[in-house]
Amino acid sequence: MEYSGDITSFSNSQSPKSCNNTSSFQHSPTSVLNHPPPSSSPPHPVVLSPCAACKILRRRCVEKCVLAPYFPPTEPLKFTIAHRVFGASNIIKLLQELPDSQRADAVSSMVYEANARLRDPVYGCAGAICHLQNQVNELQAELAKAQAEVLNMQCQQSALLSIICMEMDQQVVSPPTLQQQTPYENLNFYSDDVNLSGVFEPLWT
Repeated sequence: MEYSGDITSFSNSQSPKSCNNTSSFQHSPTSVLNHPPPSSSPPHPVVLSPCAACKILRRRCVEKCVLAPYFPPTEPLKFTIAHRVFGASNIIKLLQELPDSQRADAVSSMVYEANARLRDPVYGCAGAICHLQNQVNELQAELAKAQAEVLNMQCQQSALLSIICMEMDQQVVSPPTLQQQTPYENLNFYSDDVNLSGVFEPLWT
């Protein structure tokens, strides 16, 4: 009987803990539902890389950056060349004064002029333009010379063809110079001989 009493006392002493464990287990499904499992990772935020201009200038690239559409992050050398000659503030000021339809052409022009200035610090873009203009003048002179030669050859060809056509027309259209003689035209010669024989008859008598 004492053994059974010990068992009952042990069971009674352990019963509150078991009740607490059951109560905590009953609340655990709600906690599982409220918190996602650790295996599911949250979506990664989209990171937008700054444009080449803001990256070189080491500043934050805002959403409506004036330089972003014309200096992408994949072309840092493009902004480096333009920034070295014109400066970032001048580039931004120029783009803000122009409409959107002309900004791309303005950036291309600035980059071209900056490249020319770095290649030729004295004349820059003017030297390249002068060289191209000289080439255009030389090519125009050669073209005019070739056109004059072609015109001269065409005139010679037309004159030669006109001469050939005139000669062919004279040979075909003009009548023959000597007319064909009929077989009866020489009969007068025989009649004259007969008359002369009558004159010389008294000489033989």
